[in-house]
Formats: sequence, C-alpha cells, structure tokens
Amino acid sequence: MTYFTTHTQAVSSMQEELVRDRIRTLHREAEEQRLATGVLRLQRARRDAERATSRLHRALLRLG
Repeated sequence: MTYFTTHTQAVSSMQEELVRDRIRTLHREAEEQRLATGVLRLQRARRDAERATSRLHRALLRLG
C-alpha cells in the first residue's frame, strides 16, 4: 500500500468513528430529553393532584 492509500483509509476510519460517536451522543441526548420530559409530566400531574385534593377538601368543608 502506498502512503496515500494508508492515509486515506486512516482518515476514513477517523471520520467513521466521529460519525459513530455523534450518533451515540444524539441517542444519549434523546434519552436525557425523554427522561426530562417524563419528570416534567410527573411534576405537572402531582400539581394537578394537589389542586384537586385541595378543591375536594374545600368542597367537603362547605358541606360539613
């Protein structure tokens, strides 16, 4: 093999590794985003449940 062929293969290999690394990073970021979205949904549901409990408590006080 010539220097040019070896050099070209090395560069190609480095580019492929960079692409694989970027794909791994994108997958990791997507998973982090899914987790963050789940946490936000959970917090919203908890606030909604607290508000509903509060409304129910006030309604029960008015009946009592």
